[in-house]
Amino acid sequence: MEKIDNLDKKILSILSLNARIPFKDVAAECNVSRAAIHQRVQRLIEDGVITGSGFDVNPKSLGYSTCTYVGINLERGSMYRDVVERLRHIPEIVECHFTTGPYTMLVKLYARDNEQLMQLLNTQLQGIPGVVATETLISLEQSIKREIPVKTNEE
Repeated sequence: MEKIDNLDKKILSILSLNARIPFKDVAAECNVSRAAIHQRVQRLIEDGVITGSGFDVNPKSLGYSTCTYVGINLERGSMYRDVVERLRHIPEIVECHFTTGPYTMLVKLYARDNEQLMQLLNTQLQGIPGVVATETLISLEQSIKREIPVKTNEE
């Protein structure tokens, strides 16, 4: 990965606030050409600094009213990769992390209701070889969702 300079950071800061902003507007704010912005963004994508772009779909609009975090404990931490492969086949799981602390893993999932959540927990998650315990935390409300701030050396 190449070094990220202040112009890259400024571009990232602008795009993190509005990924759909036209490059001509980013160029104007950065006082460079549109071609320079296009080249920089392309390089940031190729270097893996920008890892995605797209739309966030509100899960509730698709009927998923329950957002849940599930702490998973495994028989052995070395089983993590095998368990992740099994979790990949559960479409309701949107995030999975290998963690320190009281859980071996932490997953975020969406369920249509408590009945589906119970089915996901009892039938699918707890049925995976190596899973010895789960603890479920239901999110009542998401209060903050944002990207990590990008600061230039000038700030």
